Amino acid sequence: MKTLQIKMLVLLAIAAFSAVSVQARPSREYYSGAKYVFLFIGDGMSMAQIHGVEAYLEAEYAAGLDKKDPNKLLPVRPVGAAKLVMTQFPVMGLCTTYDYGSFITDSASAGTALASGKKTLSGVINMSPDFTTQYTSVAEMAKKAGKKIGIITSVSLDHATPASFYAHQNSRSNMYEIGIELANSGFDYFAGGGFVSPTSKKDPNAMTVFDALAANGYTYVDTKAGFEGLTPASGKVVAVNPVLDSSKALPYEIDRKNDEASNISLAEFTRKGIEMIYDAANSYGFFMMVEGGKIDWANHANDARSALDDTLAFDDAIAQAVAFYNEHPNDTLILVTADHDCGGMSLGWAGTAYDNRFDLLNGQTVSYLTFDDQIETYRSGYLDPNGVYTGPADIDEQMKSLILAGFGMDMSTLSLAQNQTIETAFDITMAGQKGDSLLYGGYNPLSVTLTHVLNNNAGIAYTSYAHTGIPVPVMALGKDSYQFEGYYDNTDIAKKMAGVMRLILMN
Repeated sequence: MKTLQIKMLVLLAIAAFSAVSVQARPSREYYSGAKYVFLFIGDGMSMAQIHGVEAYLEAEYAAGLDKKDPNKLLPVRPVGAAKLVMTQFPVMGLCTTYDYGSFITDSASAGTALASGKKTLSGVINMSPDFTTQYTSVAEMAKKAGKKIGIITSVSLDHATPASFYAHQNSRSNMYEIGIELANSGFDYFAGGGFVSPTSKKDPNAMTVFDALAANGYTYVDTKAGFEGLTPASGKVVAVNPVLDSSKALPYEIDRKNDEASNISLAEFTRKGIEMIYDAANSYGFFMMVEGGKIDWANHANDARSALDDTLAFDDAIAQAVAFYNEHPNDTLILVTADHDCGGMSLGWAGTAYDNRFDLLNGQTVSYLTFDDQIETYRSGYLDPNGVYTGPADIDEQMKSLILAGFGMDMSTLSLAQNQTIETAFDITMAGQKGDSLLYGGYNPLSVTLTHVLNNNAGIAYTSYAHTGIPVPVMALGKDSYQFEGYYDNTDIAKKMAGVMRLILMN
């Protein structure tokens, strides 16, 4: 992402929030309940990603040339001038994320806690640990109470987090069944990714998810023109991004920016969703859940730049809700939280001690996933008829050029140790192997090694390729937001939301 584009994003985010006028603790004089409730879930997002974006953006502002050496960048100074929309919310809380069977949760059990206020096992969606009881989500309760419902995500619509608001399954892997539950939910607006399993693996004669959507009166669009043409008169809608990855998710934001004409941003899906489900004549209002799902995926792969870009895209979506809040301040509650941390990102690394160079992240132009494809294209050019790699034993100029273009790293400027780790990962990758899982986490060894080198040079490190158990932030703005101060469990978020909407959670 170019520096100018980054600065413009920050200025737009700050401008979007500058019109907000709220008290430090919102008034308690309104007891009618929140008419409009937004829940934003940054999947795998903790304070490291949130403040990491601010530090990165601040580095872009602060970076300058040394007058004594015009080729040398001055050290950057992340003093906090760049602020995200979410970090300017007046109420801040912190919640624990453990589930029924583990200190470290997955997205299914965490989603269940956030949606239904109940603990369950990892991998289970809105069912009790013994699978005997189905839980009712706040979204389902809100729908029964007359509210319109919107569910938006940057990953597939049948993925664990969005599914937690409408589905009930003993396994998050039951994606066909989850899709059928989506079609039967009656919710008003689904948007973002597609469907991983639109057909049944058990019954080849069963109706597809698309058939079920049509039978239940949904309008389905998967083109940008079709999306832009949607109006409230379109009725119930499923809007899918025109470009999806192999997991039926939106591209990473760093890659989407390279093809904006063909893609729809999370912010655009959110803005359209508000347009679709807001009805001034409906006294019950709406509930909307928006997930930034690929923050988690980038953290799993230890790709800091991609995680930060998706966090920024998530914040842009929050700005859309804030714009709505500005028009309806007495009736709107906006919540921002995460289902869990992922990756154990630290803003600091042993090799850089008290220094950092977050501006170096600006050299990365593609996600690890796109670079995986570039590596495979390179490797396939050297495969013999038996699929054996016969190319250069060491990194050649072509690969060096790919590394420079993809990660902004000139290998001649790296340390001997860094070059050796890259060469080792290159050898393993060219041999078609995955290598040590502790070193590479099951990802492409060369891609993940390059992200590690770039992260470390910038002053960032990861401790895991999986989730962690640290508590996550809760930020709140608007109606009854004071209730979200303090330190509590993720199940309390659903209970507090239900209370604000004057609903009683069941089961």
